[in-house]
Amino acid sequence: MKIGIVGAGAVGGAAAFALINQGIGSEIVLVDRNAALAEAQHLDLLHATPYCHPLQVRCGGFEDLAGCALVILAAGVSQAPGETRLQLLERNAAVFRAIVPAVVRHAPDAVLLVATNPLDVMTHVALRISGLPPARVIGTGTLLDSARFRALLAGRLGVATASVHAQVLGEHGDSEVLVWSGAQVAGMPLQRFAALQGVRLDGATMADIDTGVRRAAYRIIDGKGATCYGIGAALAMLARCVLFDEKRVLTVSTHWGDIDGVPDVTLSMPVQVGAQGATFHIPPALSDTEQQALADSARVIRATLAALDY
Repeated sequence: MKIGIVGAGAVGGAAAFALINQGIGSEIVLVDRNAALAEAQHLDLLHATPYCHPLQVRCGGFEDLAGCALVILAAGVSQAPGETRLQLLERNAAVFRAIVPAVVRHAPDAVLLVATNPLDVMTHVALRISGLPPARVIGTGTLLDSARFRALLAGRLGVATASVHAQVLGEHGDSEVLVWSGAQVAGMPLQRFAALQGVRLDGATMADIDTGVRRAAYRIIDGKGATCYGIGAALAMLARCVLFDEKRVLTVSTHWGDIDGVPDVTLSMPVQVGAQGATFHIPPALSDTEQQALADSARVIRATLAALDY
């Protein structure tokens, strides 16, 4: 089970490290236009394998992606001083126009996992450039945001994160939607469990958690320049779902034909992920307020895609 990672920077490196730690796959191939960076990451990761799992790790070119079951796309450029968001998007779209055809040419049967921001837009761009079926192009989407939501709720309630079930939908960005109405702890509605615990989840507390989820990336980037460990772990979990055909239901970014009248948009909703990619879309039960917020989020993404002419 061979995994390719295109883009050997902080996110690609963290994903590879998570894969090695968890023993996911049998071989990892790192590809980056900066060959020295790819080689350095390869050596550093290789030296971790004696203490983790004995995966083969190497670096190479696009031709070395042949036989990959999945390829992680973590390549992209950073925003330059004075550059607008649209200009950054146009440059990242140009990066994808260069790398995605090469990936598909050498690994035509692979599922593509997109980690490049802005996530939903870049997942849509990858889908359009690749010509692959929509099921085989998946963005990490709000998988990380959902983990942040669960972690903050777990901390407030004093329970393990594995017992908290809560989702963030829509854009992986400022317009994302925290689904409070469907949140549960150990199969029990969130507010009921909180009451049993003697924990007050009032409007101010919920707003504080919302801010903690929505602003998490900004705080991390302000402090250390980039997010990598959370997204690396999320990519490893997605890779496991694909390689072992787990058919888990996850909030990942995939293409939807219509979201509340917004056509041809890519954003996060619950989908089943397995060996064939994101094969089953699951419209969630939402409150009226959440449904409207989701439609607004879809419009934000569609407007950006229209500006990019995608």
